[in-house]
Amino acid sequence: MRRPFALLAGVLLLGACALPASAADGGTGDEGFTIKDPRITESSGLAASHLHPGIYWTHNDSDDGPYIYAIDSRTGRTVATVTLRGIGAPRDVEAISIGPDHQIYVGDIGDNLDGKWPYVWIYRLPEPKVLKDQTVRATQYVVKYANGARNAESLLVHPRTGRVYIIDKKEDGGHLYEGPAHLSTSGTNVFKPIAAVDLWATDAAFSPNGEQLVVRGYFGGIQYDWNGGRIKRVGRLDVPLQGQGESVSYSADGTKLMYGTEGADSEVLAQDAPAGASDKATTGGGSSASGGGTGADGNGTLKIGAVVVVVGAAALFGLRRLRRRN
Repeated sequence: MRRPFALLAGVLLLGACALPASAADGGTGDEGFTIKDPRITESSGLAASHLHPGIYWTHNDSDDGPYIYAIDSRTGRTVATVTLRGIGAPRDVEAISIGPDHQIYVGDIGDNLDGKWPYVWIYRLPEPKVLKDQTVRATQYVVKYANGARNAESLLVHPRTGRVYIIDKKEDGGHLYEGPAHLSTSGTNVFKPIAAVDLWATDAAFSPNGEQLVVRGYFGGIQYDWNGGRIKRVGRLDVPLQGQGESVSYSADGTKLMYGTEGADSEVLAQDAPAGASDKATTGGGSSASGGGTGADGNGTLKIGAVVVVVGAAALFGLRRLRRRN
């Protein structure tokens, strides 16, 4: 979603000192990296590959084409550009997720006018076994919402069941929408709301073991227990301040949360993930109780001062004005 973000400059300047050490100090790989491809100026989604360790898939927002990019997190360089074949012209690509059997799902689900499009699309393709520039045939699915058209930027696929979910983007909070058990190419796939989400969501991700759900926005995030789809709020996430925070992904091992933003040479910042996110990392990362990468509701330590909050609120107000104007 395109919009000027000079309004956030004050927030970033004042809040830079509040970034956790892992984000502020930079690093490589799952400690954070910078996307160096000059073609990628609107990175709107992020997904960690389990087939290729250290690789993250991303894509541009709009006005690009049917492309996804494999980024080596150790160098920040693009190691493969994949062109999707067999689909229409992408309209507003906002999210990417990887499901079972290394299937990549791309969400062409943005709707800046919040109801202009009567339907949106999801594309599915197998993750390439060899990382090189190539063209891959994708499957296209038509998607509608049970309660009418809406804007969304969060698409996620459960790593165990393969079921696809979308979270709509509402300033006063949205809903988690559940797709059919199996997406169909022969008709419209109707997504139904199953739970409220207390955030203006720009992206979301499942933990590798499918037991946790994290949702991010521009200025914060929430951790939920998946609880079989009956999500239960656990605590807040200490989301780093970014120019236009658009994406979140667990690292492949579940120990980190990787936060991405739009812009040229955009940084992907790492935070410790809540404990128990992966079968291989049941004790990894900071938990909401220990205050590592997350903070529990009511107990979390705020890492930005009141002045930053005020400036952030002003920026948010300006952002809402710009959004309506556009």
